[in-house]
Amino acid sequence: MSINIPIYQPLLTGNEKKYVNDCLDSNWISSKGKYVQEFERKFAEYNQVKYATTVSNGTVALHLAMVALGIGLDDEVIVPTLTYIASVNTIAYTGATPVFVDSDKDTWQINPEDVKRKITPKTKAIMVVHLYGHPCDMDAIMAIANEHNLFVIEDCAEAFGSKYKDQYVGTFGHISTFSFFGNKTITTGEGGMVVTNDQTLYQRCVHFKGQGLAEHRQYWHDVIGFNYRMTNICAAIGLAQLEQADDFIAKKRQIAEWYKDGLKDLPLVVHQESAGCLHTYWMVNIVLEDDRQRDPLREHLADAGIETRPMFYPVHTMPMYSQKFQRHPVAEDLGWRGINIPSWPGLSENDVKLVCKQIKDYFGDC
Repeated sequence: MSINIPIYQPLLTGNEKKYVNDCLDSNWISSKGKYVQEFERKFAEYNQVKYATTVSNGTVALHLAMVALGIGLDDEVIVPTLTYIASVNTIAYTGATPVFVDSDKDTWQINPEDVKRKITPKTKAIMVVHLYGHPCDMDAIMAIANEHNLFVIEDCAEAFGSKYKDQYVGTFGHISTFSFFGNKTITTGEGGMVVTNDQTLYQRCVHFKGQGLAEHRQYWHDVIGFNYRMTNICAAIGLAQLEQADDFIAKKRQIAEWYKDGLKDLPLVVHQESAGCLHTYWMVNIVLEDDRQRDPLREHLADAGIETRPMFYPVHTMPMYSQKFQRHPVAEDLGWRGINIPSWPGLSENDVKLVCKQIKDYFGDC
């Protein structure tokens, strides 16, 4: 059956077309143009952080952050195993070693107690991932980092607008990254942002992302840099999306509440919001009591025209990272039982009711 309710699609109902047409009319379509700087300025202002620099996608944002920190060979970076693969791959890009930690069973975020157990003399940084839009326990993480003199990288790809104790995620660590892929809370099509309150780290990011071009000598390059720049067109879309961000987040939180109400009393759990946190529900997730029901439920929903995704598989189980056997029981349990259900801000209450009805019908037939 054709898909009637997609898992996600962007909502482009603001000034996106107007700003993109302005880029085309002015011929400023590459990495120079007024929308790049304006998007950076407004994004930093929104997130209450000093510095923000655009990049071409969220993966290179993470890589650039680690390059700026000087992470490389013989370093270890602690990272949750329950995350999207890019979080881990970008550590490997630098030559550093990812060290996996388990998840907290209540929040599904990185487990600070397991972080403590994994610190070695080679540990250089902790990468926290605010998974699916729920903040990590940043008080605990920053206390550990300060005690051991470690850098903290916040991967906020899925958590734009999320808050921990009334403070935006991305403002706790030394450097943080965002993704603007087409399925993110705000999108540029492809794109990302690196933010920091440290001027030196910001300058290093700008230097490395622009081919290592020296600041005061034209076409002179003094480091091996990268071409990680965002285009003016992408930034124009991002600025238009940022103007609608609060509405998007409010709608996504409403959608999560509709799901919680519609799926109560079923043998599953909807991802909850912890006290002191603002969960933006990039993806609404359900975790089934029985992992054997996950794939049949997804097939049932697909037959009804409803698209879903499995929760991320723990990265330590993937072939390139599984050479040394290890167990992370909470992450593995969540990874085998979890499903992402439609979560984009264009969903109507009737759409959500239809998804809930199909899930109820599945369990009624079991």
